[in-house]
Amino acid sequence: MGMAEFERKREEKIDGVIYAMSPSPDYRHGIINNNINRSIGCGLKNSLCLVFMENLDFKYQPEVNDDYVCPDVMVVCDRKRLKGGAYSGVPKFIAETLSHSTAKRDRTVKKDIYEKAGVEEFWIVSPQGSVEIYYLQDGKYELEQNYMLQKEMGEADYNADTEIALRAFPEISMTLGEIFQGV
Repeated sequence: MGMAEFERKREEKIDGVIYAMSPSPDYRHGIINNNINRSIGCGLKNSLCLVFMENLDFKYQPEVNDDYVCPDVMVVCDRKRLKGGAYSGVPKFIAETLSHSTAKRDRTVKKDIYEKAGVEEFWIVSPQGSVEIYYLQDGKYELEQNYMLQKEMGEADYNADTEIALRAFPEISMTLGEIFQGV
């Protein structure tokens, strides 16, 4: 048995259509997801909530069909809705880090899916240094913040130490600099 047989085929199923999530995104994508995941994981230590990175399917309308997406970073709190490799509850938080092959789907189709499912906070992170933060207001996403990392200390618009907290977990925060550390 070769390694390939154990490899998880990364894909998503939206409206009954399977989308392969390959080729793998640029390594910067993984660094950013890892940074966000680590910050949230530390903050959830004594919580019933869990954070998952790129490895849990979100079945967003389980009563309708078996469609699923695989968010980059997702916080879930209803453990009864975890089954096998999937979650069928409403995540508290989702972040998607853009890559060339998924950027359009992340910004359109998946954003709509999360909005409809009732995910109260959604981040779109770009390896180029931007973080867009959406909050659910009356069932629709409103762009709450749009940061663009400026890490040159002397610059007037330097903002690497700007703190961003999760709305559902105000005690969990990270700086812009931490999100993009190592990129």
